[in-house]
Amino acid sequence: MLLDFLSHHSAERIFLVGDIVDGWRLERTWHWPQTHNDLVQEILARAQSGVEIVYIPGNHDEMLRAYLGTHFGGIEVKRQAVHVAADGRRYLITHGDQFDSIVVHAKWLAHLGDRAYGAALGLNTLLNRARRIWGGPYWSLSNWAKQQVKQAVNYISEYENVLAAEARRGGYDGIVCGHIHKAELSAIDGLAYVNCGDWVESCTAVIEHPDGRFELIDWAAEMRARAFRRDRLRLLGGRRRGQDREAA
Repeated sequence: MLLDFLSHHSAERIFLVGDIVDGWRLERTWHWPQTHNDLVQEILARAQSGVEIVYIPGNHDEMLRAYLGTHFGGIEVKRQAVHVAADGRRYLITHGDQFDSIVVHAKWLAHLGDRAYGAALGLNTLLNRARRIWGGPYWSLSNWAKQQVKQAVNYISEYENVLAAEARRGGYDGIVCGHIHKAELSAIDGLAYVNCGDWVESCTAVIEHPDGRFELIDWAAEMRARAFRRDRLRLLGGRRRGQDREAA
């Protein structure tokens, strides 16, 4: 889906805000389909064409932190970056796992949580297959759980406040991050908090418009809307052909 998103968007600069490669899962079982190769080739092609690409590794692809400060294939690997938007506002860009107390102080618990999340994604896939058969829309089990469980809601809120405070300490106008798989574009005490989400479940990204305005793109919803429009056009086309035959 990320490859489809890139095919519909061009940019002068692309920030990959971590966990692009799930090293934790690859350690347990190797899974690298052709679509992964296609995505890597597309990113490398963008870099070779002159697009500035900054890769900020996260905790799931932390093995790449051994290469901080280096370039490969035109891609720069950095721990964090500063982006100056078209309107002059300055944003700190970081994956954000260093502000997660569980990842920092109880990594074993983070790995356990990752396994539970993987199981939830598997269950979510089965549920949505059934929903498609019934004609229902996509529904996210993990997002529902995050909203229902008070501890999860408090954790997300605390995480957002900690990152906003970090941006304030650095004198930035906002912060762009990932890590918690909860896309968000909001203001916290006058600072912009931007979480680009993920490409595992929510399939979201943040783009900057020429005037410096940020927009959160839900690409999964966009693809569903495109599929609906295609199906509707096929249905209308079929009806017209049937009407033409009746008229003949």
